[in-house]
Formats: sequence, C-alpha cells, structure tokens
Amino acid sequence: MKVTEHIEKAKGETLFSLEILPPLKGQSMKDIITNLDPLMGFNPAFVDVTYHREEVVYDELPNGLLQKRNIRKRPSTVAISTAIQHRYNVDAVPHLLAGGFNKDETENALIEMDFLGIESVLALRGDAAHGETYFKALKDGHEYAEGVVKQIDDLNNGKYLDDKMENAHATNFCIGVAGYPEKHMESPNIETDLEYLKAKVNAGADYIVTQMFFDNKKFFDFVDSCRKKGINIPIIPGIKPLSTKSQLRLLPHRFSLDIPCDLKREVDKCKDNKEVRQLGVEWAIEQSKELKVAGVPTLHYYTMGKSDNIQKIAKAIF
Repeated sequence: MKVTEHIEKAKGETLFSLEILPPLKGQSMKDIITNLDPLMGFNPAFVDVTYHREEVVYDELPNGLLQKRNIRKRPSTVAISTAIQHRYNVDAVPHLLAGGFNKDETENALIEMDFLGIESVLALRGDAAHGETYFKALKDGHEYAEGVVKQIDDLNNGKYLDDKMENAHATNFCIGVAGYPEKHMESPNIETDLEYLKAKVNAGADYIVTQMFFDNKKFFDFVDSCRKKGINIPIIPGIKPLSTKSQLRLLPHRFSLDIPCDLKREVDKCKDNKEVRQLGVEWAIEQSKELKVAGVPTLHYYTMGKSDNIQKIAKAIF
C-alpha cells in the first residue's frame, strides 16, 4: 500500500512510521531485525530505508600516481526494503538519491523497485560526496531532487529514457520528498526553500516528510507557510530523540536547526549520555503528544540504527 493510501485509510488517526539505516558492510540482516522486532507491535504503517552514496578513496600506486576507487559502506537499500516487506508484511520506502546516480541508473533502480512490489519511494538530492564542499551531480545525473521526482513521475506515465519503447509499462509509485521546517542548510532563506519544495510538488510529489526539529512551533509555522504557498499534500513530521551531549553541537551544524533553550539547559544538567538519552525520550514524547493532538497524519521517527528509545516513545503515544 502507498504511503498516501495509508493516510487516507486512517481517516484522521495519526499513524506510526520510522526510518532505519542499512547495516554497515560486513554486518547482517540480524542487526535490522533486532531493532525492528520490538517496534512491530506498534503497527508501523511504513518503514523508510535510507541510502548512503558510495564514497571515493584514492589509493597510491607504486609509481606515485593515485588511483580512484569507489567504495560502498552499506548494502543495497532496495534489497533491505524487500527483505523488510517479506519478513514483516509492512510497506518499505527506499530512499532514491540524485547524488551518485545518473539517469539510466535511476531508471534501472526504479524498474527493480517496481518489479519487487515496492509502491512508495522517497526522492532526495542527497549530500555532497565525501571530500566535496558542495553537491555535484554526476554527468547525466540530476542536480536537484526535483529532477528525480520528475523522472519517477515520467515512469508513472509510461515515459522512459528510451522514447522509442513501445507499449511501455507505466509504474505507479507514490513519491515522497523532504521538507525543512528550519530551511535546508544550503538555502539562503526559508522563502526560497519553500519555492524549491513547491517545485518538487509541481513535479509530482505526493507527500512530504520533514527534517527533524525540536520545537513544534517550527513545524506548525512550516505547515502554515506551505499551505499559503498552495502546497496541499500531506506533511509528515520527522522526529529524532536527542541521545548524546555532542548532538547539541553536531545537529545544528549538520542540519541547520535550533536546539530550544529549555532543552539545552536540561541536557547541560545531565551527568552522562544515559541521562541525555532518557531526556531525549521524554522531550520526544511531549513533542509527539502535541503533534498527535494537532492531527498530523503520521509521526515519523528517525531511529539512527537503534530502537530502544523509539520503543519507549511509541509505548507512550500509541
């Protein structure tokens, strides 16, 4: 079932969903199962599976020259999504990036997803490659997420890169995109960022999942601004419970977001990260309660490879 179909079927009831990281290369599906098993009792509507682009390393040859080598640190997102669907009978939503793919590779990935029965996909630009200051698209790749959305929408209309194909199968993907309540770190301002989001919606996006935030007012203001822009598709809040003191510095730097003063003061009082993790759970529970009362379609949790804190939150909310 598509993400939007889950939302329609819920008839206003707030759903539970989550995002997981594929295990590092050399680890097994067992690591995912260990973290997902405790959360299945809360009946997640869908599970997002992230994708991390290949990294480039340079090996020095005996003659002193450097040889470029691509390495992948995590297994295939599509394979993991399929395994999750078969094991748990829950819909998986793989992430599809512009970064690291050309248009042919994007089309082939979508054909594979369609063949495997995946019905929703989250289209993202992705981060700059390791060692690059700014994002750079591959030759014949997409520079922005908007292009990925448009290519998926084209396939949904039976339009492939090879325009000479006859009787081409039209896919039927539900397309998700990212939204940023406090703007994307590369956007000059929130107004410009909303224009970028509107472009993704116009290209064919069906729903929005937001970046994490710790102040619900940021989310509510974001939704209001979207509606004023004519962005009327479902907007799903993304929630990440704080878990370490170092995140006070890392998250604002990495994601261009604010940590509320009250939360920062409470973290400063914690003796260790164990206490911070519990504080993060409590803060996320209060966030979730308010968002649920407001009638958000889904509460979407970023697990970051661990589920004990998400389990505590879900138990209090669902």
